[in-house]
Amino acid sequence: MSIVLYHHPFSRAANVIWMLEEIGVPYELHHVDMPKGGQKSPEMLALNPMGKLPVLTDGDAVVTESAAIALYLADRYSYGDLAPRVDDPARATYLRWSFFAPSVIEPGAMAKMGGWGFKDSQAGWGSNEAMLATIESAIEDRDFLLGDKFSMADAVFGGTLRFMLMFKMIEPRPSFNAYAERIAARPAFQRAEARNAAIREERGLNTK
Repeated sequence: MSIVLYHHPFSRAANVIWMLEEIGVPYELHHVDMPKGGQKSPEMLALNPMGKLPVLTDGDAVVTESAAIALYLADRYSYGDLAPRVDDPARATYLRWSFFAPSVIEPGAMAKMGGWGFKDSQAGWGSNEAMLATIESAIEDRDFLLGDKFSMADAVFGGTLRFMLMFKMIEPRPSFNAYAERIAARPAFQRAEARNAAIREERGLNTK
């Protein structure tokens, strides 16, 4: 088994299980005890000096950052399916929204929640209103980001949006909720949810 995901169910690594289930290749989970600072151990810092999860190894390859992991997995194991080919015009849309999630949605939502003071023109994520309108433009009148075809971009973009909706970090517009329901209905997503739940139960991590 070549792929190893360094994982804790309360980290972004939980979403990477969904990505792995979508591509359908064998993988191993390596539990990292985050409450005890396991992500800062010498072993982990050698893989990711940020001391954060997720970290994925695939043979000699080491990949960090959720979006990078998603694109790596799709290109390597599902090229032309979950990842549009480089000569497919859909590749541009795929890359656009894959990077929009960590570059705009995450910091934009945090800025709104934290009441950060900044000039919209100087922040890469712009205004909250523009962010929400852009998210809506990406998913309205279509099932997924590429139309009726699911891609790994949906695991990045949709996974981020669904997390924000769950924790009330973003305005719950009807189109956002409908999109989150569509991705949650995918069998691979449900397998990932079950596996994360089983790990929480096994390690006594479920909250009362």
